[in-house]
Amino acid sequence: MLVGVPKEIKTHEYRVGLVPGSVRELIHHGQAVIIESGAGSGIGFDDEAYRRAGANIAADAAEVFAKAELIVKVKEPQPAEIAILRRGQVLFTYLHLAADPKQADGLLRSGATCIAYETVTDGRGGLPLLAPMSEVAGRMAVQVGAHCLEKEQGGAGVLLGGVPGVSAARVVVLGGGVAGTNAARVAMGMEAHVTVIDKQLARLYALDLQFGSQLHTLFSTIENIEREVVGADLVIGAALVAGAATPKLVTRDMVRRMRAGSVIVDISIDQGGCCETSRPTTHADPTYVEDGVIHYCVTNMPGAVARTSTFALNNATLPFVLALAQKGWKQALADDGNLMAGLNIQAGRITHPAVARSLGAAYLAPERAAGPTGG
Repeated sequence: MLVGVPKEIKTHEYRVGLVPGSVRELIHHGQAVIIESGAGSGIGFDDEAYRRAGANIAADAAEVFAKAELIVKVKEPQPAEIAILRRGQVLFTYLHLAADPKQADGLLRSGATCIAYETVTDGRGGLPLLAPMSEVAGRMAVQVGAHCLEKEQGGAGVLLGGVPGVSAARVVVLGGGVAGTNAARVAMGMEAHVTVIDKQLARLYALDLQFGSQLHTLFSTIENIEREVVGADLVIGAALVAGAATPKLVTRDMVRRMRAGSVIVDISIDQGGCCETSRPTTHADPTYVEDGVIHYCVTNMPGAVARTSTFALNNATLPFVLALAQKGWKQALADDGNLMAGLNIQAGRITHPAVARSLGAAYLAPERAAGPTGG
């Protein structure tokens, strides 16, 4: 199979779908790879590095999309990319369709088979292709939140860890999953006062065992969220419902009652965000102020540390790319129910239940779409 990797064109997105080492692995297993010129330049890989790995270099994205059977990306396709997708082509990337009906409509009309990293599962119910970027985003959230709290950034002028005789900042993390755990870990490392709120008691118990008295945990109720958010210096939104739009846990009224110069970092913005006041931003213009509170809602946070993020993502995606390339998408999905869970759109039909519910659209079970008569 010919696997194609275009250069990412989302604002300040420097990650790439395949690093040269991954290309070499695909070539070793009998596949062919075509890479758009300059696709890896943002993380230090020039075209020659890909040539040495065995890839062919395309002059532009149009050539990649015209020739490749399987397109491997990082971020959701932009309108110019959707326009050149074709029926029968397979797209493997992050999609986050629940919060993006316009993208969903474009992909439905393209006729392509679209498999989303963020809904591929594992045997324990985890999300193995979302986890690496959740780790990065969780750790970054504290880093950028601490910076936004600085006075010259418009913040309240609070040092996250305080100093002897001065209280540390209060950090509230909404969600105790991969992103939330990593955020809590870094915030505690900076000696902040950290509270994690989650609706799963088992998860709170695991966090308590992991971090002990350093970390405060609370069960998710409206009362607990309201009290902690209103008193927080930094709120990190790390809630997730796989494939679905994120629930709005933080109301506009809560934001109004926060101290001026406090900060919200909404990691869950890809799925719509968990704050009523959240709206997507970019690395070019990452923050805005709403009701006196600084909001950081960049939809591709890990793109800021593109080299680390790309390698972490490739480590997770490569086995699935190999399976899709070697077996074809139908057989690969039939052999692996976890990969089957990643199928979001197939030949003009939505094939993930949470995506269909969020968009108010009809749903076709992925097993039927991937069956002998599907697509």
